[in-house]
Amino acid sequence: MFFKIALLALYFLVGQVTMEDVGFKFNGFRSANLSLNGIAGITSSGLLQLTNATRQEVGQAFYPSPINFKNSNGSAFSFSTSFVFAIEPEYPDLSGHGIAFVLAPTRIIPGARGSQFFGLFNETNNDNSSNHVFAVELDTIQNNEFRDINFNHVGIDINGMTSNISKPAGYYANGNGVLHNLTLYSGKPMQVWVEYDGLAKKISVTLAPLDVNKPNTSLLSLLYDLSPILKQTMYVGFSSSTGSGLTSHYVLGWSFKVNGISQGLDLSRLPKVPRIGPKEKSKFLTIGLPTISLVLLLTAISGMAYYMRRKKKYAEEIEDWELEYGPHRFKYRDLYVATKGFREKELLGTGGFGRVFRGVLPTSKVQVAVKRVSHESRQGMREFVAEIASLGRLRHRNLVPLLGYCRRKAELLLVYEYMPNGSLDKFIYDQPKFPLNWDQRFRVIKGVASGLLYLHEEWEQVVVHRDVKASNVLVDGELNGRLGDFGLARLYDHGTDPQTTHVVGTLGYLAPEHSRCGRATPSTDVYAFGAFLLEVACGRRPIDNRAPTEDIILVDWVFSHWTSGEILQAVDPKLGNEYVKEEVELVLKLGLICSHSDADARPNMRQILLCLESAVALPELSSLRISGAGITFAHGEGFDEFIMSKPSSASNAFSYDSSVADSLLSGGR
Repeated sequence: MFFKIALLALYFLVGQVTMEDVGFKFNGFRSANLSLNGIAGITSSGLLQLTNATRQEVGQAFYPSPINFKNSNGSAFSFSTSFVFAIEPEYPDLSGHGIAFVLAPTRIIPGARGSQFFGLFNETNNDNSSNHVFAVELDTIQNNEFRDINFNHVGIDINGMTSNISKPAGYYANGNGVLHNLTLYSGKPMQVWVEYDGLAKKISVTLAPLDVNKPNTSLLSLLYDLSPILKQTMYVGFSSSTGSGLTSHYVLGWSFKVNGISQGLDLSRLPKVPRIGPKEKSKFLTIGLPTISLVLLLTAISGMAYYMRRKKKYAEEIEDWELEYGPHRFKYRDLYVATKGFREKELLGTGGFGRVFRGVLPTSKVQVAVKRVSHESRQGMREFVAEIASLGRLRHRNLVPLLGYCRRKAELLLVYEYMPNGSLDKFIYDQPKFPLNWDQRFRVIKGVASGLLYLHEEWEQVVVHRDVKASNVLVDGELNGRLGDFGLARLYDHGTDPQTTHVVGTLGYLAPEHSRCGRATPSTDVYAFGAFLLEVACGRRPIDNRAPTEDIILVDWVFSHWTSGEILQAVDPKLGNEYVKEEVELVLKLGLICSHSDADARPNMRQILLCLESAVALPELSSLRISGAGITFAHGEGFDEFIMSKPSSASNAFSYDSSVADSLLSGGR
């Protein structure tokens, strides 16, 4: 009996060691037993093809048996893997989303989405600690929502698509420490090594071309304990997805080992990647030789065609009436060269009215930001260009200088001074590298107010910006706020009425009267500035679809906190308690006042700036009630007389009559 028990114990111990030290190697997958999901398959030549040339699809391949990744103490084992992959898009500049090496608790991940989620996560569970997923991504698309560094990078992902660490794809040549760039979607096979040291708690990822031995220096190195991430048993494999680009993702060979170094692949036995597109035509002539005249003719035609293509590539429209704006006009060729052909790598941001690219002017070497916008109306083009040229004369410390423009067909290119810190919204939303503290935010607010006052009252014409919001406020090197993007601005003379135009702007910042009649005035900018005040103080967008239904509209949410006597509860949590209470209350209440639905009841920018600089006191808000129409005053109530903190400024202070005061803040959207 004792002998049988001892034999069973020995059998169990041997079984555990075998399961813990599992290893395998596939030099091609012709006879491999893999669990395939989605559109993944194995070709007749033995290639593991995760995706084919189809759009918005997912392909996955996992080793069929679960693997033990933990010892009895719950610590993750060391493991090592190497594999050869190739990503071959049908069109060179339009790739799918890449490949991920994956450790997952199941072979089929419930609810996983394709495209940017690699078939691993979705919008609701991304970055959720309950996922228990470890991945190394070979990413060929830049997704700003995941803070991707570029469209060609390698990253280590823990439970989500936002990489813990990532670097541009490349390898370090042995001996010189120089990073050699690699293009993941070049169609050329490359080898990847992923290693986890269970004792040192260190993850290493190395990448190299197929004809280069494993470099001594890894591309990525991350100290991270995978014990809490990995479950006792996990599945190991690959996941891939396509977007709009028609792309085939291949794995040519794969080696894996727990508690040891994976075996080296026999590169000579790996299957070949098929060539996409027509085969190369034979270089040998089959019949006769071309005459010298034919060669010369073809050469001449080719040269002429090249000249015409090049001329068309840089073609732009210049009409006689534009000659007077010559100093403000840039050549399209200079902007094309400056932005490297408007490459995605130079893209700074995308909005509803155009895309903005970083560039360096070839002659002056000045850094610029170039916005490409369309202007469909040829009839209004002359007036629009005249306004752009006029805006180029604006000079204020809190405005981004508009340097000039270029016109090409129905496209306009607006050239601005480049601001290296980017837009304000990147400092207050999501997870910024460093959030702005209250003093910095308050300085930005006052700067933007000063810039708007200059536009409305202090320049030779009235300038209505029409798109005041955090994403159009740039932050300079000294963290000063500068209002930019004058592509929608409109000008008219002082003392005249503005003309009706198409309704443009951003939802959440549009004043009610502008939506109704299309008339843009300084007061509609004030309404947008009110929404701007609230979003900077609260760290929330004017319309937040992720919030509970009753809290979607920011101005309503702030107002509800004010009515309950807890307006400071609306302050951005990222500020903690590090702010000046009086200043925050001033900004929040001023934001509500500027959000008044009646244009005549809003203050102007001079009055707003006086309040922000404590030159006059903001009136105390009296009792309010909520009605079906929104934020309204109870009958007979409203603002009392405005209390001036500095009597000498009374001439510049608010001067609403009682009828306006009785309706102040009505509607509030």
